[in-house]
Amino acid sequence: MPNPVVHFEIGCRDSARTQQLYRALFDWTIDAAGPAAMISGAGILGHITALGHEPLNYTIFYVQVEDVAAHIAKAEALGCKKLVGPIVIPTGTFAWIQDPDGNTLGLWKNA
Repeated sequence: MPNPVVHFEIGCRDSARTQQLYRALFDWTIDAAGPAAMISGAGILGHITALGHEPLNYTIFYVQVEDVAAHIAKAEALGCKKLVGPIVIPTGTFAWIQDPDGNTLGLWKNA
């Protein structure tokens, strides 16, 4: 599979409340991991986070790519808009792009 969906993120205002909801709703295992809470048992890994700023509520999926910056350029050439990144974190590099219809998706490369 050339560019699989590898991660998802749920943004919220209240992380503890959101964790409780998704544990009860889907029986997912959710464990604290710094400012995020990692979700396992959902098919692919994910996390819940409360950014403390806009966007406060969102869901996003991440597609694994070989080169985040190159995929941003490719996306822009196809009419998409870069929203965030590329941003390097200890586990990899990510970015958010928006398609012409306003859908936001993430790009991800492991460290």
